[in-house]
Amino acid sequence: MTLKDNELKKITGGSITATFINAIVKGLECLIELGKSLGSSFRRITSGKTCDIK
Repeated sequence: MTLKDNELKKITGGSITATFINAIVKGLECLIELGKSLGSSFRRITSGKTCDIK
């Protein structure tokens, strides 16, 4: 199928979908949780409140 120039100009697309937004939100939530866990671990290590491995 060959499209003419005026038909090609009418093609739209590339909009942001709900799935794309959901993926971005899930990725950001994952980064936030990672930051929380790393910050908590760093705080416990620097304050000396870690459990000894015996």
